[in-house]
Amino acid sequence: MPLENVTRIGLSSLGELRPFFLVCFLSACTGAQDLAPRAYIITPVHSNAVTLTCTLFSGDLLFDGALPIEDATAKASVSVLSYAHSFRALGRSASFAASLPYGIGNFRGTVVGAETNAYRSGTFDSSYRVSINLKGGPAMDLQEFRSWQQKNNVGVSFKLVAPTGQYDPTKLINYGTNRWAFKPEAGLSQRWGKWITDIYGAMWLFTTNGDFFSRNQFSPGTNSQKQNLTAAFEGHVSYDFKPRLWVSLDGNFWVGGRTRLNGIEKPNTLQRNSHVGTTVSIPLTRHQSFKFSYNRGAYVIYGGNYQNVAVALQYSWLGRPN
Repeated sequence: MPLENVTRIGLSSLGELRPFFLVCFLSACTGAQDLAPRAYIITPVHSNAVTLTCTLFSGDLLFDGALPIEDATAKASVSVLSYAHSFRALGRSASFAASLPYGIGNFRGTVVGAETNAYRSGTFDSSYRVSINLKGGPAMDLQEFRSWQQKNNVGVSFKLVAPTGQYDPTKLINYGTNRWAFKPEAGLSQRWGKWITDIYGAMWLFTTNGDFFSRNQFSPGTNSQKQNLTAAFEGHVSYDFKPRLWVSLDGNFWVGGRTRLNGIEKPNTLQRNSHVGTTVSIPLTRHQSFKFSYNRGAYVIYGGNYQNVAVALQYSWLGRPN
């Protein structure tokens, strides 16, 4: 069923339609606009870290006429539990990370002329990232790492988002996307004394959700939804006050991501958005550190024109996993 036909199903269907913008918002929370300073910094081989990140999002949702929703606002929290491990690959420093998010949100908007509210919570799709240094960062044990000085690091990474979140094809609202997403990326990290500059370039690619809002009273058949690739660019400038105590200025820009429903492209869903913000990392103990970040929309055409505040507590250690 073409998306524009959703506006014709009547107010009796608002129980299904009104939370639609929740999916648009939460996909934006974990999508192309990642802001991750020092993503290609080298750590000793067999470094491990467990991180709990809690992020609060609030702001407006912009749909540019692509959905029958007006004056949409959102307040949501997303908690992410992550694990990272560094290892040796072909003599170079490499790492693996896995993340599982959980979201809670309150959303308000005018849908088909009726003001509605929605509350949702649940787990979302998990993600997995592998990265390897190509230049400037050989694999090192702790003793070698202590005498090493970063100059110019070049690395590549591959992130996979797996369809492990909650999904029911008969419902319009789901916490999973029922598709795979892939993000190949290249990154440059350059140090000048206590200053570090990071520049990343990436592409998001998506498989088709072949069972989108299907086999229900509004759409008895099977629908497919496809999103075009999205190009993403990211930059950071950070300063070290002392080891593990640093602050950075962050920014990004992403473009693309038009969606197709049953092969019909929706031109108003093109994203051309940018966010800016800052990050502060503070060591607490030898093994623990605290991170605070803030960012907001600088230029948003379609999606979430929101601001978010995130706090993260990390526990790290050195050693092989059992």
